Amino acid sequence: MSKKYFGTDGIRGKVGEYPITADFLLKLGWATGKVFANEGKGLVLVGKDTRISGYMFESALEAGLSAAGVDTRLLGPMPTPAIAYLTRTLRAQAGIVISASHNPYYDNGIKFFSIKGMKLPDALEEKIEYYLDAPMTTVESAHLGKAKRVEDARGRYIEFCKATIPPSLSLDGLKIVVDCAHGATYNIAPYVFTEVGAEVISIGIEPNGLNINQDCGATAPQALVAKVIETQADLGIALDGDGDRLIMVDHHGEVVDGDELLYIIAKSRLEQHQLKVPVVGTLMTNLGMEHALQKLNIPLVRANVGDRYVMEQLLHHGGIIGGESSGHIMCLDRTTTGDGIVAALQVLAEMQQTGKDLHTLKAGMDKYPQVLLNVKVAKKINPVEIPAIQQAVLAVEKSLNTDGRVLLRASGTEALIRIMVEGIDEPKVVAHAQQLAEVVKNSVST
Repeated sequence: MSKKYFGTDGIRGKVGEYPITADFLLKLGWATGKVFANEGKGLVLVGKDTRISGYMFESALEAGLSAAGVDTRLLGPMPTPAIAYLTRTLRAQAGIVISASHNPYYDNGIKFFSIKGMKLPDALEEKIEYYLDAPMTTVESAHLGKAKRVEDARGRYIEFCKATIPPSLSLDGLKIVVDCAHGATYNIAPYVFTEVGAEVISIGIEPNGLNINQDCGATAPQALVAKVIETQADLGIALDGDGDRLIMVDHHGEVVDGDELLYIIAKSRLEQHQLKVPVVGTLMTNLGMEHALQKLNIPLVRANVGDRYVMEQLLHHGGIIGGESSGHIMCLDRTTTGDGIVAALQVLAEMQQTGKDLHTLKAGMDKYPQVLLNVKVAKKINPVEIPAIQQAVLAVEKSLNTDGRVLLRASGTEALIRIMVEGIDEPKVVAHAQQLAEVVKNSVST
């Protein structure tokens, strides 16, 4: 069944433009309530990040859920993975996250978690969509849902994060800069790292509703790089606005991306005899990581781009470690979803246990040069269906042999062909990417 409202990660868009409007969120709360009231005794958690529209949408969802006869527990500003954790531990039927993740403040969105702390299965999203297109009703007054705030939500999640590394392990002696992107981790992440012993310098902890992800956080680590160098810190940690994405910076000021962090965590689990293979990446995972894992006899499975698809492959293959270059990292032996704070703790634990700094740990993987180009087309097409493009791709793959990789795909949202070429030889990679872009331009009318 084709879904009308849900994308690969919930519902997202610009505030004030359908469907990210107060009236739609009221109806979405009601539709969600109808589904989960039918599934069992209704209790739904609602959390949000720090963008200003969260106040409006929190109230709209609460009203809709109440109209459906479902009780609500309001968490306030909390990281997305915290809401997944609390949905499980508070035995809620579902958790709702009001967040547009790494997007700017004028966007917002809705994500859902099941009682297991995982993204909703397609069947439940389809049930919600069914009610979204049905007339809205209200239960009798005696059966209206009630709303309460969970006063200790922050403390519960802080303790959970700390428990994902051994209690005997201390980060004493580490100076860390933590960039919270003026987002949902602003009042959580600094405390987690401080309470496990690190000296913490915090930036991006002054949310005003409009500055979330603005020139800071995992999508813009330049401020973190500068602060690490300025303070001579051992490393930096950058989270995104909702706390499910992680990028780190070593003491030289070099950015350590999701692929490199995934490699460090997988290698650590292997050495501790705790790894369940395969490791799962995506179509965009750097070939250098795949080759580094091969040297450790760790197979890599590539999923479609998106943490939802990484999770699907982890569950299908029985793996525990997976993620994306962008910094979504899943440690399923510790939690049920991508979690920036938990992933960072796993890397810090490996540093303390081995006595190696972050720069040394990432050196086990050589990240290959990767060139990404977009070519506009008149309409959405599948590039592999055009013979001239097929032939050009085969020629480039033959030239790169096992030292490189090519990926052409149509954008899922725009009339673009996305071209990715990576390999050991950077000039060769650049030339091949430009060559393929010219072939695509000449093969399709713009």
